[in-house]
Amino acid sequence: MSKTYRLVTIAREVLVRESGIEVEILDLSRLASEFGRIIYPCKACVSTSMALCNWPCSCYPNHAIGQVNDWMSEIYPMWVRAHGIMIVCPVNWYQAPSSLKLMIDRLVCADGGNPDPTSTRGKDPERAKMLELQGWPYPRHLTGRVFSVVVHADAEGAEVLAGHLSGWLTSMGLIAAGPHSQLGRYVGYMGPYATSHEELDRDAALQEEVKNAARALAEAVALLRRGELKQPGANLRDPRPK
Repeated sequence: MSKTYRLVTIAREVLVRESGIEVEILDLSRLASEFGRIIYPCKACVSTSMALCNWPCSCYPNHAIGQVNDWMSEIYPMWVRAHGIMIVCPVNWYQAPSSLKLMIDRLVCADGGNPDPTSTRGKDPERAKMLELQGWPYPRHLTGRVFSVVVHADAEGAEVLAGHLSGWLTSMGLIAAGPHSQLGRYVGYMGPYATSHEELDRDAALQEEVKNAARALAEAVALLRRGELKQPGANLRDPRPK
């Protein structure tokens, strides 16, 4: 069992037992462990025109070259129905794990993506450019949800990646669940991998911090559901949306 999954289990127990929140776990490590499980890479339609990038992504399936069974078709609805998002992940070479990065790239359509593929007659780039230049509204399809981020590492990069993930979620209009919800920590700092699980067992403070990150998320979700969570500047117009 990975250290990430252990931390997810700790957070889940808090959310379910203390707050009664329904939890749905998206385990992206299944990309490496299950036959046929795949997230296809982003084709960067948005770099041609924002209106060319459909919400949800319509680039797959591509039956002509066998690109079928894209997992994102199940993942998009998970994001839509969630009131709160908690990302728990390790640092891989100063970066997010490749499985997480695949999902992040494919969520570009959530921030400004075109919900009506008929408006561009599918993937007509010239028509998409025309729509964008006429004044694209850049709809934020996931705005208003709350989030928490927990990143763990063994040597370097935990705070940096936690900041990157928080910045990405904030840019999509999601709301951070307070200072306790953002966590970048080290497990067995610079120690052997062989003893890292024992280090996690001993680090009661880290385990409690993960619980607090989950509690902060639960509080934010409760405020959101009661209509009491207000995001400063939510009604302001962005002069340069992108």
